[in-house]
Amino acid sequence: MTQVSTQASVQSRPLPRAQGSEVQRLAVVSDVNLANLSSLLSRGGDEGRGVRTRLLPFGEVIRPLLEESPREEGEGLLIWVRPESVLPGFRQLLDGSPPESEALDQEVEEFMALVGQAAARFPFTLMASWTPPPSTRGLGMLDMDPTQGVAGTLLRLNLALARAAAAHPGIFLLDAARWMAAGDPVEAARMWYLAKTPFSRPTLTAAAADIQAALRGLRGRARKVVVVDLDDTLWGGILGDAGRDGLRLGGHDPIGEAYVDFQRALKALTRRGVVLAVVSKNDEATALDAIRTHPEMVLRPEDLAGWRINWSDKARNVAELAQELNLGLDSFVFIDDNPSERGRVREALPQVLVPEWPSDPLRYAATLRSMDVFDLPSLNREDRERAQMYAAERQRKEARSSVGSVDEWLRSLEIRVTAEPLSETNLPRAAQLLNKTNQMNLSTRRMTEGELERWTTEPLHRLWTLRVEDRFGDYGLTGIVSLALEPEAARARIVDFVLSCRVFGRQVEETMVHLALEAAREEGSAELVATLVPTEKNAPCRTFWSERSGFETAPDGTFRRPVELAYPAPEFVTLLHLDSPEPASP
Repeated sequence: MTQVSTQASVQSRPLPRAQGSEVQRLAVVSDVNLANLSSLLSRGGDEGRGVRTRLLPFGEVIRPLLEESPREEGEGLLIWVRPESVLPGFRQLLDGSPPESEALDQEVEEFMALVGQAAARFPFTLMASWTPPPSTRGLGMLDMDPTQGVAGTLLRLNLALARAAAAHPGIFLLDAARWMAAGDPVEAARMWYLAKTPFSRPTLTAAAADIQAALRGLRGRARKVVVVDLDDTLWGGILGDAGRDGLRLGGHDPIGEAYVDFQRALKALTRRGVVLAVVSKNDEATALDAIRTHPEMVLRPEDLAGWRINWSDKARNVAELAQELNLGLDSFVFIDDNPSERGRVREALPQVLVPEWPSDPLRYAATLRSMDVFDLPSLNREDRERAQMYAAERQRKEARSSVGSVDEWLRSLEIRVTAEPLSETNLPRAAQLLNKTNQMNLSTRRMTEGELERWTTEPLHRLWTLRVEDRFGDYGLTGIVSLALEPEAARARIVDFVLSCRVFGRQVEETMVHLALEAAREEGSAELVATLVPTEKNAPCRTFWSERSGFETAPDGTFRRPVELAYPAPEFVTLLHLDSPEPASP
């Protein structure tokens, strides 16, 4: 596997209860000695954030899963056990006596019940898939037989593991087969006798890298943007010299095929929620024409969130793109074939990940696919459609520049907001939005999916999710507003007021307040109250409530408004409820 070396960090559901914490913690349950893995994790990998592990006594699996031991805030659980240590039937299979399939399936079910019981005590659980002993060849040509072969049986058992993990939102199954493929089976056998760890150093190194990647994704630190150069990066050749038709791209040419495959790999990332951008020293009109019209191009302008195609400093261009997309530089990966350009961006923008890119284009696609910086704990509709959303946003900006006033622009957008209660369908995205949004966030509370769902079932709690769309496209689920009713005080309190930065300043904020106030009125409250919990990042929320919300700032710092004082729906927004197809009265 091609290794990607970096000066910054090559990195992959945010930690629900430890969002943003610099210290990462894991309790480790295993039937073998994982002290060497603990050492590798503590070094922090390429991101410099070490993992503090709490190794439970190895060899004991069932008791640690059953017992509730004290743990630190935000500590997750890692389970790496061999199947033969927890499944008597699989141990029997290794000894040459195939067990009854039904009995083995029952053992898996019982073990995963214990795992689920343990996982309920932790914010997240990472679990290694099952692999055969490193030096086990099994039955050769019969080993894939699902009833008597070791490999065939493990395929079936791992499928059962994956299905069981998928039924628990907080359990993530990691592919340990890739770790084992990196190792030396003979050295692993030797290490078992020396240290009671049946894994060689390369296996543990690969495992540590995957675990670090998973923790980054759980903490919301996955990279979100890939910025690529054009000449000799996205295609072969120099556009200004060769012209569009002289580029090496596709055709019966190994180099041309490699560039097409690299573009396919980039396009695949967009279906994982990663957005693409271009920074290139070229003539913009000529480059865009080549992207738009070259018959072998896989990527087109509509696949790009933005571009800076000019003769300016690339570091400056990357910084401008970050500002335009309203994303932190620590979300960016910069790919360029030129070592000097890589060095410039790496030095000027240390938050940007700049991998040492191979000089051979035949390695481009494999290098990109080997990177672990994009790992996410879940994928939803908004993730998969993010590239189209950014393309639509470019069209909105073009429309804004073509009209006079802000009101004219808002009217031209034809904004539509749909409010709906929390459901099984929108719960994952709602939890993601709650845990990742910082700027327009009233209380900045972080909750797991289960915690959020339980909160909404309380009799005096109300919550709505908001989906926003306009004539250019669907922004997706971008808002949450929730109320806690306080009948004894005849008031309702806004608990969550969360809105994605993608729809700031388009009267969606006012629509959310209108929705909350009307709901409070229907519940018989006399007053609606909002209490801002200030953070380093939610200044936009503070500005909205203090300057634009229409609420009075009370001496205690809360924002208050009598329910009897009407709060009309914004003029340029159509508000609909899931159970009410007719627009609400403005």
